[in-house]
Amino acid sequence: MKQLLVMNRFFLLLAIALGILSSPRGGEVAYATDTRPNIVFVFSDDHALQSIGAYGSQINETPNIDRVAREGAVFTNSFCANSICGPSRACILTGKHSHLNGFLRNGNRFDGLQTTFPPLLQSVGYQTALIGKWHLGTDPVGFDYWEVLPGQGFYYNPDFIQMDGKRIRREGYCTDLVTDLAIDWLRQQRNQEKPFLLMCQHKAPHRNWAPAARHFSLYEEDVPEPETLRDDYSGRSALLQENEMTIRNHMHWGHDMKFHGENQFPDHFVDRHQNGEYQRMNPEQKQAWDAHYEPENQAFIQQMKAGELSDDEILSWKYQRYIKDYLRTIAAVDESVGRLLNYLDESGLAENTIFIYSSDQGFYLGEHGWYDKRWMFEESLKMPFLVRWPGVVAPGTTSSTMIQNIDYGPTFLEIAGVEVPAEMQGRSLVPVLKASGVAPSDWRDAIYYAYYENAAVHEVPVHDGVRTDRYKLMFFPRSQEWQLFDLQKDPLELKSVHDDPAMSEVLGGLKKRYTDLRKFYQVNSAVIPATRADLPWWRERDQAATERAKQGNVDLAFIGDSITQGWEGGGKKVWEENYAARKPINLGFSGDRTEHVIWRLEHGNLSNIRPKVAVLTIGTNNTGHLMQDPQEVAAGIERILEILAEKSPETKVVLHGVFPRGRSPFDPGRLNNLAIKQIIRRFADGDRVHYLDIGNAFLEDDSSLPESIMPDALHLSEEGYRRWAAALEPKLKELGL
Repeated sequence: MKQLLVMNRFFLLLAIALGILSSPRGGEVAYATDTRPNIVFVFSDDHALQSIGAYGSQINETPNIDRVAREGAVFTNSFCANSICGPSRACILTGKHSHLNGFLRNGNRFDGLQTTFPPLLQSVGYQTALIGKWHLGTDPVGFDYWEVLPGQGFYYNPDFIQMDGKRIRREGYCTDLVTDLAIDWLRQQRNQEKPFLLMCQHKAPHRNWAPAARHFSLYEEDVPEPETLRDDYSGRSALLQENEMTIRNHMHWGHDMKFHGENQFPDHFVDRHQNGEYQRMNPEQKQAWDAHYEPENQAFIQQMKAGELSDDEILSWKYQRYIKDYLRTIAAVDESVGRLLNYLDESGLAENTIFIYSSDQGFYLGEHGWYDKRWMFEESLKMPFLVRWPGVVAPGTTSSTMIQNIDYGPTFLEIAGVEVPAEMQGRSLVPVLKASGVAPSDWRDAIYYAYYENAAVHEVPVHDGVRTDRYKLMFFPRSQEWQLFDLQKDPLELKSVHDDPAMSEVLGGLKKRYTDLRKFYQVNSAVIPATRADLPWWRERDQAATERAKQGNVDLAFIGDSITQGWEGGGKKVWEENYAARKPINLGFSGDRTEHVIWRLEHGNLSNIRPKVAVLTIGTNNTGHLMQDPQEVAAGIERILEILAEKSPETKVVLHGVFPRGRSPFDPGRLNNLAIKQIIRRFADGDRVHYLDIGNAFLEDDSSLPESIMPDALHLSEEGYRRWAAALEPKLKELGL
């Protein structure tokens, strides 16, 4: 797959160089007279709709962002595809959902060789620039100029990575510096004869919300608390209570709350991170910082020591510290928007420049007691999208059309006259923009959302779902739960009505829509790497397996689920007799499906081992847990084979047919496994991959599955393991082991 992307990229660039690709008007682009619109895309991080005036904020003012809405359009149903920083950016660049663009969670590395919109804009004469937060782990591709923050970046005196790989530390406030660099590129560095795309991307208002000194005086009065600040999570999945992103319990003493020194109240504040911003400040910046925060900090500490504050009052204090700092960082972003708008006016560029303001997702400003994002609830699912397009978008337009961040790339391409690649899953918003925000008759009726960071920071579980104009359906694989919300009757999403008999028709319809959208967007969970590290035993076994793999010296690897792990249980004696002397490793994990094996092999279970033979037995849990389509399961098995080939190309793989399950030959699970076997046998090439179906070794003549072999009609007895070993042995010897 990766090689194909590299080749596609190569041929695209070759075509450009040879002049094979024509301009959207035919012939060569006459840059000096090119009247295609410029695009200025201002992108912040974690900017909640409820803190933007144009979206009805009751807690702050954003006059410059509001100007974009006043002179253009505001979209009230704008959604992200995966509510977390890096994945959202990858969705925008590729026009594809996370499972296809490969950037599912923060910490992944973005493959810039896949199709993205910036190189396609370059191919038709657009000059492209990216300045500010990037957060994708690899260098930007498709930009004539870029200067980006490493990782999350810092608010104070940030470092910037240059195109030659060097880092420059710039003294000042990050939002201001990014704006300075953006305007400097517009004024001094761009080719004035070409249309351009400028992506001005801010760190703010991302955690840990360090305001500029000029904004310390904002919000001296208390900010109103949200109605759901003290949400008890009743009426919804118990998984909500497992989160670690509450203002009450998960705010950090130094990092979030701006205290110096040792945590004096560990029962009320987390002590994991100190304030890295303060450590970067120069003496003048520190003096201004301390002059603002220390009087408030000391007054609070004295009240705490005197026992004057209740738990509820402490929560209110934390909320005020959080929300005021958050809103103060937004003030600088709003000023940035104003500076850019003013420059476009003064330079004469405004009339032919599309100006867009957005953010990578929304954010919780105390709703449900939370900060951060990730959950599919409205506050983080929604993202701002405001656009000014003089002469096209009527001033003051409000659109309820359902749009998503996978639509941005296709939109930019159509604006530039580039045909949108078929692999992009989003749709161009140009028809909507040209129709005063009204969607075409064939527009989407629902959006699909997926979040993949299981057992990661903030303990938000993997989940996905669909949202229509009125309803929202979520699915949590960990607990196999559906959650259904009627957004018209319950806009705060306080009670799931999935088990209400009166909602059964709606639930059934949305489940159908969920299934259809997953197929439409090519979502196959069997190939999407997934961890089960939320389970302590699984996490410990995974760590132990990785440590063993780091030691190397393995000739034989068994890879699979509980049936493979069972070599350590019912099959232990047989293992000792047959494999103990063959330098083996057992990479079987009870309950694993193909996606979990993929995760483990990509995250350390292979490490330094290059087995002579790997025995792969996987897929029965994809059937048993989900009754997953055989084609999907087979694709997961094929991906495992690809990983083994990539990481250990000399390893010979014995691919077992999925073992039989269920007592009867007509058991639905067994029939599903038979269908999987029918497909995966074709993966054998007689060289690296050898298919071995030993299912009949476990069956009676009438194809029934005896209790003596599989007591629970799934897992093997000691006799079952003896039959497995006997059937496998000739193949191991054939392969030289």
